[in-house]
Amino acid sequence: MAAHLETWSKEEIRAVIRFLNAKSLHPTEIHKELQTCGEHVISRTQVFHWCSLFEAGHSDLTDREGRGHLITATSEDNVKRVDELIRQDRRLKRHEIASCLEISETSAHRIVFDELGCRKVSASWVPKQMTDNHKEQRLDICRELLRRSKSSRRVHGHTANASGDFLGYDVTFLDSIVTGDETWLHHCTPETKQDSMTWKHPSSPVAKKFKVMRSAKKIMGTVFWDSRNVLLFETLQPGETINAARYCQTLDKLKEAICRKRPGQLSNGVILQHNNATPHTARVTQG
Repeated sequence: MAAHLETWSKEEIRAVIRFLNAKSLHPTEIHKELQTCGEHVISRTQVFHWCSLFEAGHSDLTDREGRGHLITATSEDNVKRVDELIRQDRRLKRHEIASCLEISETSAHRIVFDELGCRKVSASWVPKQMTDNHKEQRLDICRELLRRSKSSRRVHGHTANASGDFLGYDVTFLDSIVTGDETWLHHCTPETKQDSMTWKHPSSPVAKKFKVMRSAKKIMGTVFWDSRNVLLFETLQPGETINAARYCQTLDKLKEAICRKRPGQLSNGVILQHNNATPHTARVTQG
């Protein structure tokens, strides 16, 4: 006569559940079958749990090693597979991860947030994408500035003191650099959602803010500055844009501003830093 089910191991009982589940028996019916051979063989909840695991493709009948918990979808293998999927496509959604691994969205959420510690964040907006050529140009410019700084140190005979020497470079050399740029100035620039935030008590009504678009009317503004302050700021007439001839006029105004605000600076030398826009690199501008 076969041994009573209560003397069977957990793995043997789970094998019976797997066999009856393969015969398409409902978990409730499987639990009744097991109860006929022992009242406290296994709980109804456990039968449903193991049936769901077998239907999901699991075949292992043992508990997770070192713990009393049952094997779940958050296995080490699934964690590695989810990590690989995320590294291949950072925009994957949880339901897509769950579909790829044939696990529940809850399990996918637990793996992504708890096991891998991932968080989904928005990308930061940047003004312009930097190409490798742009990065090399900036590196060359920085090297040239360091070379000029060392040359300036030798010419002026600076020694290491509190007047501006730092690691062999003349920090006062930065005073000779003038930077300039242009930007569009809108007649009306609405405040951001962050700027409009207010403190609210639990009983206070929710504040409303109407969406306001930036003004379509705008003018071009040009600004030049050095290490101490703004040297020149001017705006163009409505509808006017920067071209080589107009930029030369601006540079003449900048020269006058440097003579007025930084006496003697032109004699010591001025390094003008601006981008490679067409008006800045035109022959008439370089001349």
